[in-house]
Amino acid sequence: MVTAIFRRRAAAFAPLLLLAACSGEREPTQAEKAAAAKVPGAPPSAIDDVRAANATASNVKESNDLLEFAYSYPREAAQIPKLADWLDTDRATKRDALAAESRRDQAMAEKEGFPYRPHSHLQSWQRVTDTRRFLSLSSEIETYMGGAHGMQGFGTLIWDRNRAAVLKPLDMFSSAEAFDAAVRDGFCAGIKRAKAARGIEPPEKADTTFAACPPASAQTVWLGSSDGRYIDRLTVAIAPYEIGPYAEGSYKINVPVNSALVRVVKPEYARDFLPIR
Repeated sequence: MVTAIFRRRAAAFAPLLLLAACSGEREPTQAEKAAAAKVPGAPPSAIDDVRAANATASNVKESNDLLEFAYSYPREAAQIPKLADWLDTDRATKRDALAAESRRDQAMAEKEGFPYRPHSHLQSWQRVTDTRRFLSLSSEIETYMGGAHGMQGFGTLIWDRNRAAVLKPLDMFSSAEAFDAAVRDGFCAGIKRAKAARGIEPPEKADTTFAACPPASAQTVWLGSSDGRYIDRLTVAIAPYEIGPYAEGSYKINVPVNSALVRVVKPEYARDFLPIR
């Protein structure tokens, strides 16, 4: 009896979702939306709508004698159920990999009779930009696997609302080679300026240890927007050891989104890019 009454009440809320959209009446409350989503036969989109509306930023942390793990992403990502699922899967994969390697190294340390230092993976996703079509995210990653020091790395992804899929920034260009050719001058000049700002002079002789200007496509690319409508910003994140020793640290090089770059954007994304004037 109670179940039947609940279903009748929940079913009564379902028309509110259409009435609000068609007649300008009040927006249904979250409780009403949740009840409507529970009605037998409710479309999956209704459940996703409720999940998205109630989403909050995710921040998972774990610390013990074996490992330290942290993984977070913002509310904008949590509000997209499929993207949140992708991030949750990525988090679980990285946590499991860290645990497996940590257990292996801990066992080796005990066997060899030297101290074990907990390994770590700390990753935080942040919003770069949120346009009508794309949500662009960047992440900074700190890891430690028992060596003399930890390492810094970077992550990137773009959620394409039109395709409901995760993209890598380079997926939006005709090829990695075309991307590199379009940004090379601005990227290399940016590296020189960044090094000069740190008081680092180019070596007098050719240095084969570190690249003076590696392919931008081999680094981490972040795409952004200045107006929330078009992609018109580009940053290339470079991890330690790529263009200098560990002590030199990492670099974040801003590269102009010029007409040469826009010309190598795939046709399906061309309308979403705006070159600088």
